[in-house]
Amino acid sequence: MPFVLMPWLVALALNTALLAIAWLLPKKLLTPAGYCHAWILGVLVWGCLGWRGYTVVMVYFLVGSVVTRIGKAEKEAAGIAEKRSGVRGPENVWGSALTATLCALGVALINYNVLPNISAIWMTLLSLGYVASFATKLSDTTASEVGKAYGKRTFLITTLQPVPAGTEGAVSLEGTLAGLLGSIVIAAVGWSTGLITLIGVLLCLVAAFIATNLESVIGAAFQDNLPWLTNELVNIINTTIGAIAAILLGLVFMTTLDF
Repeated sequence: MPFVLMPWLVALALNTALLAIAWLLPKKLLTPAGYCHAWILGVLVWGCLGWRGYTVVMVYFLVGSVVTRIGKAEKEAAGIAEKRSGVRGPENVWGSALTATLCALGVALINYNVLPNISAIWMTLLSLGYVASFATKLSDTTASEVGKAYGKRTFLITTLQPVPAGTEGAVSLEGTLAGLLGSIVIAAVGWSTGLITLIGVLLCLVAAFIATNLESVIGAAFQDNLPWLTNELVNIINTTIGAIAAILLGLVFMTTLDF
């Protein structure tokens, strides 16, 4: 059996087993279609990045699911809770993970020498982008959910005018600090698994902070005026900004720091 097939066979077996378990559990975190799409995501991530990349996405999914339920009763009473009580569908899966999946596929294509003319340094940079995209998404999710539940004063990021919690583009001190903690969690997991270096952790945090705030600007300036600009599309834009920012920072610092 060719060695290259082993990660994919493990990916198929592992994700099929986890899907079967999740399907039987009474408490659902995803819709039926969401679980099927998560299975595809899991197979791709393990096949491309192995257990390291899989650990990052699983920590993101589990922590993000818990965070969504913070202050659930208060958010539901205010009408600003996530739809379906936080149960995610396929649009949420790919809104959160499409950019990361593309980074993972890029790593695999270089690793399998499908792109022989691409420098191997891009495996490191795309791995950084992978972690940064999830750090960005968990930062955004944590900032939003904590801000809606516990933000004492919320301001529109474009004007700094006070607005109700849950307003598109609203930010709060509590949410911002929680978002920073969320990005630290994912960056730390990326470092502990060996996907990124300590310098990469710092770059992920900077990239996530930039992307999360730009996402708030997009929400405040455009989302209410453009019906096609859905939350899921904004999430893709957000995670893409985070991945690109981290990769660009990596390109700048890789010649001067231990990266």
